[in-house]
Amino acid sequence: MKKILIGFAAAAFGLAAHVGLAAAAEETAHAAEPTHFPIKKPPEMNWSFAGPFGTYDKGQLQRGLKVYKEVCAACHSMKLVPFRALEDLGYNEAQVKAFAAEYEVQDGPNADGEMFTRPAIPSDYFPSPFPNDEAAAAANAGAAPPDLSLIAKARAVERGFPLFVFDIFTQYAEGGPDYIHALLTGYDETPPEGMEIPEGTYYNPYFNAAKSLAMPKPINDDAVTYDDGSPQTVDQYSRDVSAFLMWAAEPHLEARKRTGFNVMVFLVLFAGLVYMTKRKIWASVPH
Repeated sequence: MKKILIGFAAAAFGLAAHVGLAAAAEETAHAAEPTHFPIKKPPEMNWSFAGPFGTYDKGQLQRGLKVYKEVCAACHSMKLVPFRALEDLGYNEAQVKAFAAEYEVQDGPNADGEMFTRPAIPSDYFPSPFPNDEAAAAANAGAAPPDLSLIAKARAVERGFPLFVFDIFTQYAEGGPDYIHALLTGYDETPPEGMEIPEGTYYNPYFNAAKSLAMPKPINDDAVTYDDGSPQTVDQYSRDVSAFLMWAAEPHLEARKRTGFNVMVFLVLFAGLVYMTKRKIWASVPH
């Protein structure tokens, strides 16, 4: 009887040890899994359009347009951006017409009631590379690539307290470009040991919705040729296309900042006039 009890005790001890080791292994595996997204916050970059007096660098915007056209446009549309807006980037009317004509857009119906395609004109908008969202999803592992018209304003990562308080005074509005740049340059990072990445997805610690995403690394060094001698690196490509997408989302940023500055100057002068008027009117009135 005693031997039987000793055997049961040994078996129970072994089972407990096995369960304990399994639980420890599972806990270690879960420790590698993220509990928040993005896993890493995008670093704050230096942008020419930052601050109350910031302006767009047209050379950078033209490089960003080239990156979008040669890389991003294969999957992503910009349905809210007309070709004629490219004149703001320093292109003349003839150049814009020639650029638009490189794209095909659907038009119609014609006299026979049928739709047809034609070369785009400046009044047209950047077309989608897919006929519809279902086709886009089918060609991209079930995930339709988002439209990039407003992506720089829609994908900013919350900075939290107290940074958002300081942002009111510094006019920080570059969260979108910071995020896009971090995402495009974050593919080279290796996932922590124990983190499971679903098949068909790609690890990126800066993605703000999950630990991985369906889009593979979109660009590599020397993928796009620059005519102005700028570095042909992933970092530079990411900076340029992020700035371009910021312009696409807010093309009137410079005018808005100029108007805001003029309004602030007016309010300061108006407040001074009101104060002096008050002193003048009430100076002889006993208090």
